[in-house]
Amino acid sequence: MDIFLMGSRHGLSDFEQFAMVFVLVAAFISLIYAWWLRTVVLKKDKGTEKMQEIWNAIRIGADAYLNRQLKTILPIIGVLMLVMFFSVYVVLPSLEAQEEFKSFGQQGISMIIASGRTIGFIMGAAFSLIVGQFGMRMAVQANIRVASASRRGFNESLSIAYYAGAYTGMLTDGLGLLGGTLIFIIFGKAAPDVLLGFGFGGTLIALFMRVGGGIYTKAADVGAD
Repeated sequence: MDIFLMGSRHGLSDFEQFAMVFVLVAAFISLIYAWWLRTVVLKKDKGTEKMQEIWNAIRIGADAYLNRQLKTILPIIGVLMLVMFFSVYVVLPSLEAQEEFKSFGQQGISMIIASGRTIGFIMGAAFSLIVGQFGMRMAVQANIRVASASRRGFNESLSIAYYAGAYTGMLTDGLGLLGGTLIFIIFGKAAPDVLLGFGFGGTLIALFMRVGGGIYTKAADVGAD
């Protein structure tokens, strides 16, 4: 009911309001499906004692890298939060944002959009971190189970690998839809101004983790060679 009231306040049509509800439901279904995939993968056996010994060394190394990466990223997020807040003086509020919040005055509009961009940036960065951290940890958990299942047959091992990959995909889809839809519900026609921060936070952290992960895996390859 609150969603429809907010939708009416933003001047959205009935169809657009129902579409937002549908997207929210799809987001929650994606997250529930991701949780189910994780449960299925973790129930699979981890193979022999020797396999688990090797895997445990890989897991410890991956955890150490992820923890170090998190400690490096968090201060950068803190600095960029300030950049996002003051970006409202560089990327001015759009005409739609000025119309949406005209009752607050020009200064109020700037403060609303600046705060929205900052919160959107934090949310995008947090969601991206969740996907990266949880996704890599799931990959580590899945690799030994795939190796163990490959001793029994191709189909089972491929299914486990697929489930582990789909887990990360469902997290990405679910959190992305959830964040974007919440911004549309709250900010209405001014949502693109806030999505600037949400998208920047998500893509920046994803790029950071991709580059860092590539360096990490390449270092592991060189060390193995």
